[in-house]
Amino acid sequence: MLVLPHLAATAAGPASVLAWAGLLALSVPVALTFAALGARYPDGGGVASFVGLAFGRPASAVAGWWFFGAVPIGTVAGALVGGQYVEACLGVNGTLAGGLILAAAFATNAAGLRTSGGLQIGFVVLLVALLTAAVVTAAPHADPANFTPFAPYGAAGVASAAGVLMFAFVGWEAASHLSAEFADRGKGLIRATVVTLVVIALLYLGVSVVSVGVLGPGMTGVPLTAMLETGIGGAARPVTGVVAVLLTFGAINTYLAGAARLGAALARDGALPGWFARGGAPGETPYRSLGLLAVLSVPVLVWAVDLDLLMRATSACLAAVTAAGVAAAVRLLPPGRHRRTAMVGSGLSLVALAFCGLYLVVPAVLALVAWGALRVAAPRPASPGGARRTKRGYKRRRAPSGGQYS
Repeated sequence: MLVLPHLAATAAGPASVLAWAGLLALSVPVALTFAALGARYPDGGGVASFVGLAFGRPASAVAGWWFFGAVPIGTVAGALVGGQYVEACLGVNGTLAGGLILAAAFATNAAGLRTSGGLQIGFVVLLVALLTAAVVTAAPHADPANFTPFAPYGAAGVASAAGVLMFAFVGWEAASHLSAEFADRGKGLIRATVVTLVVIALLYLGVSVVSVGVLGPGMTGVPLTAMLETGIGGAARPVTGVVAVLLTFGAINTYLAGAARLGAALARDGALPGWFARGGAPGETPYRSLGLLAVLSVPVLVWAVDLDLLMRATSACLAAVTAAGVAAAVRLLPPGRHRRTAMVGSGLSLVALAFCGLYLVVPAVLALVAWGALRVAAPRPASPGGARRTKRGYKRRRAPSGGQYS
């Protein structure tokens, strides 16, 4: 939300508000579907678990890799967003600032520290307050002339905007496995999802419309700073820079923690080399999986020349995760209202995937990686006579009955 209004308006002009509205409509059946899944499978392990239940282990590995592979791209994008605000507001080199934010998040996870639920709520409240202040204070300065021409790039521009905006509309599946934490398991998660949908709709539509109306075609890469400066004055600039660092660090820290756990789980299940499974038990730190994420993130940070490209690649992976999850729901949920909602969400998710265009090559490559990892990890079939193949030939093994060899 710190940068997406600018990227969407660059792709579609004022018509970017149609992309925001369309993705909000898509979010309704998708969000309610994952709430229903969480209520029915309160101990699920996220989308990979749902996909595994519905379609088997290979599909689960692919879904897991889509998320795991997106994290080094998406966290670097998030760090660069924070760096972009630091450069605009505080005058520090943006790439350097982004690298420091990313390094701090890795260091925090390596030290075994976790962002507490209370602190995460604080970050959410801070973001909501920032967006609300930007909309409320800047809205009186909107100029209707900034909405003309409304669609300079036509329908293709709106589709392109939807492709990058997907970054802000994925993640509904993340709460699905937390249903057991609610006192009222089924209805509690559904109520929370409905409230979230309302809040998100108000914030997203407010930011999208006001940013275009106030900033127009000259919208900068730090639209919230520009909106707050318009409404409050120059004092908003350093405050926004500091807040941007806190928000991006909080998000990156959380995603790295979850992805490191996921990497250890993928290794445990044979979708990564088993060496990376160490540290995946509760209370342990998965250093090896975290180290792999760091190794994958470094070249992305070094070679990153286009924030728009990074966010679109991440969006394609996470949109694929969402599509796989709602497709699994069609098979897992019993006939009735929830399954019908899942069917609608599944169809809309395929439309959202189409908006990602050529960037779908990224999840396609990750699917091949997952398939290859499973092939490598698959046990070799026993040789004739029950012997098993070793580096030095066939080794005889004792039969289960104990008295003979096979």
